[in-house]
Amino acid sequence: MNPDLEVVAIGSGESFKAWEHGYPYRTVRWHFHPEYEIHHVVATTGQYFVGDFIGEFEPDNLVLTGPNLPHNWVSDVPPGTCLPLRCRVLQFTESFLADASRIFPELSACAGILEMSRRGALFTPQTASLVGPLLGELVEAKGIRRIELFMNVLEALSSAQGTRTLASALYHPDPSGFMSAGVNQALAFINTHLTEPFSEGDLAELTGQSPSAFSRSFRRHTGMALVQYVNRLRINFACHLLMSETAMSITDICFAAGFNNISNFNRRFLDQKGMAPSRFRILLAQNARAVEAA
Repeated sequence: MNPDLEVVAIGSGESFKAWEHGYPYRTVRWHFHPEYEIHHVVATTGQYFVGDFIGEFEPDNLVLTGPNLPHNWVSDVPPGTCLPLRCRVLQFTESFLADASRIFPELSACAGILEMSRRGALFTPQTASLVGPLLGELVEAKGIRRIELFMNVLEALSSAQGTRTLASALYHPDPSGFMSAGVNQALAFINTHLTEPFSEGDLAELTGQSPSAFSRSFRRHTGMALVQYVNRLRINFACHLLMSETAMSITDICFAAGFNNISNFNRRFLDQKGMAPSRFRILLAQNARAVEAA
């Protein structure tokens, strides 16, 4: 059974995503994503699956999964049971940690545990008792305190004793193969054809579903409607163009990013970035001048 791609939406003003959820929840399924994930169980017992590993979990189960490694935690609770909090999750990208390591070479101490995570790293209850409260605070933390807590978590994991791998050495996740079916195929199409016109009906046909079934499946997988998901990606691409193509007019960027209406582009940009694209460009120019003058 191929795992589903989970779309991890890390906020534009954040370096990583820290959150918590109850049970059942939409991400409780066999899934993968390019980001590293620290997963800490707060409540319930059950079975968990990491690559080709199957095991039993209980509270304080703490696992670090590497990029594209499929995983799932299934709680053993009576049907119809709803829990407000089952686990806390911390997700971050390879590129974020690589960039941070260039600035802070001390982060090279994490290399061992990050390599181990590619097969899934299970930590001892003692390590979980240290990391659990940090994750609990991190979910609500703001500003520099978030970075401090993130570093504390990495330090605890990289120096932990008794950590063991889960998936076998022969297990090699293949994200290209995972992306061949269902909504994953639609997500791959969107990434390839982001700036071109396409409809929900086109994607439903691609995946062999009715439009209504595709709409429900897409929202379940991504946590948002198709239009919202596509607009988010297009605005991010527009920001890239605003930063890298200084000679392009905002109108040209609007159309280059896949929008066909400048007023709609301005509204979506304001919704996501809290400012108009013209203001975004002005602030970029001011920052560039400040850097040159320093």
